[in-house]
Amino acid sequence: MDREISLKEQKKLRRRKILKTCVPIAVVSAGAIFALSSIAPSMDRSGLDFITADTGTVEMSADASGKVVPAYEMTITSPVSTKILEIYCHEGDAVERGQSLMKLDLAGEETELQNLANQKMMRNYDTRQTILASRTFLTNLEMKIKAKEMSVERLKTETDNERRLDSIGSGTGDRVREAELAYKTAVLELDQLRKQLHNEELSHAAARKSKELEEGITAKNLEEKQRMLDDARIKAPANATVTYLNSALGTSISAGERLAVLSDLNHFKIAAQIPESNADKMALGSEVNVKVGKETFRGRIGTITPQSNNGVISFTVLLDDDSDKRLRSGVRAEINVLYDIKEEVLRIPNGTYYHGPGQYIFFIDNGEGHLLRREVRLGEGNFDYVEVLSGLSDGDRIVKNDLAEYNSRKKIRLR
Repeated sequence: MDREISLKEQKKLRRRKILKTCVPIAVVSAGAIFALSSIAPSMDRSGLDFITADTGTVEMSADASGKVVPAYEMTITSPVSTKILEIYCHEGDAVERGQSLMKLDLAGEETELQNLANQKMMRNYDTRQTILASRTFLTNLEMKIKAKEMSVERLKTETDNERRLDSIGSGTGDRVREAELAYKTAVLELDQLRKQLHNEELSHAAARKSKELEEGITAKNLEEKQRMLDDARIKAPANATVTYLNSALGTSISAGERLAVLSDLNHFKIAAQIPESNADKMALGSEVNVKVGKETFRGRIGTITPQSNNGVISFTVLLDDDSDKRLRSGVRAEINVLYDIKEEVLRIPNGTYYHGPGQYIFFIDNGEGHLLRREVRLGEGNFDYVEVLSGLSDGDRIVKNDLAEYNSRKKIRLR
């Protein structure tokens, strides 16, 4: 007689059947996955670019950016409030030193100049008149002093004679006293005239100085007005190219308003910026490599701004060959500021893969038909080379292509 199977035993039997079915399937699946993972992916060798590690010199540099600008630019502003009457050139024109660029309305300024010239003439005439009158007055006073000196000498002689006559009984005491009084009075008058001459000389000298000062001020105003008028006759200060021109005929312009910009488009420099964190790596005269397009130029730092702006420091690069025909104003430039040189170091050619010092994953050709993954630590570099700190050996051939999608693989088969 069959025994009835309990519900608990039925559940246990079902679990055993499921395990017998699933375990073999899981084992087979795991084996398949392991087999697939152990098979290295393959890659066509002809589609790869390689660079080779070697030992040599690396010029350490700090990265900066900038653009090509004219070696010099001259901004011409209006020295007076006026308006533009005529234009003699256009933007893009090459002009020579002294060439007129435009004509301004200077009628009012020319009238003021003439008035100042007339004032200068009047001041000059007034000064000459003052000097002449002073000389005449002082000369007359000097003549009076000479006459008084002669009178004093005569009265002294008369006094001496009266005293002698009185001593021999031929004169009287009254005559002696009269002679002495006349002599003393004349001496006092002579002394007064001499003091007057001294005071008048000081007074006339001050008056003459005042007149000369007034004349000098007028002459200086005239000179300044003449200079301003000359500047208002807008001319090119040097051979250059017109890169900006205010050509609004008849428009009123204010003193100091920009009229034209002239640029030297035959010689160039680099206006550059570098992060403030790299400020200690640069100095006046530091050597610089400048990359414009595919061309590299050498130069040196000419100026450095003393303060940073928005986290960057501005500086200019003076190029060794600033007239190279391949330079164009406004073109962007990549800049390496050289601050150290390391010799006999392991290095690799620079490329788009390099984003600064740090850890990188490269694939190395092992020479046996495989690429092996290698963790590499790179240091500083420049346009040409990057220093290898660890992970590579001299002669290693590294894939230059971007193989980031294979970074989880230890090796890649070449075909």
